[in-house]
Amino acid sequence: MSNVATFDTRTEAKIPVESPLAYSYRRSGAPAPTGKSRVVLRERPFLGHLILRGGAIVLDEAVRQVLGVSLPGEPQGLVHDADGERSIQWLSPDEWLVIVPGGEEFELENRLRAALGDAHFAISNAGGGQTLVELEGEAARELLMKSVIYDVHPSHFPVGKGVTTVFAKTTVILRRPAEDRWELVVRRSFADYTYRWLLDAGEEYGIGVER
Repeated sequence: MSNVATFDTRTEAKIPVESPLAYSYRRSGAPAPTGKSRVVLRERPFLGHLILRGGAIVLDEAVRQVLGVSLPGEPQGLVHDADGERSIQWLSPDEWLVIVPGGEEFELENRLRAALGDAHFAISNAGGGQTLVELEGEAARELLMKSVIYDVHPSHFPVGKGVTTVFAKTTVILRRPAEDRWELVVRRSFADYTYRWLLDAGEEYGIGVER
């Protein structure tokens, strides 16, 4: 690691931080869920996002050693640990997205680097540039059908799948961790646009926002 620059993005300094959707809540509002809400939106900000690149066999051994979870066994796979708090998603033949609770990513990166040793790999911390938005409820899939070009029918998009797809006029990483819950990994610069789109497209379902 002598030729690799690593740094902790979560220092002890008392610096005020806002989630990518903080501005959106002030600008566009955040309607509270009601008994008529068929879909609920919630942001899960400040999670740790790491991009892993390298050979699957080498990375899988290190990931199992450090996280106790194997890489997804097939393309577009999404796996979680026993607690459901840490996930690994296939992005491309040599690229995976790891999401962990906020504050764990720097230690995880260092442990992975130590486990991988002299192997050919790359690890990038992408947490500052993206956020995760959850959609939950009986109308979540209907809302996505109005928003993404990818087929989200259960026969084509089962639980445990994730893809990169077009969302309106931007792109998102779309994931399905549970039957009635979907996740969108959104780039920070498009977070407000995505939020406003979801509010508008979800109005007919009484969309509510949990903050």
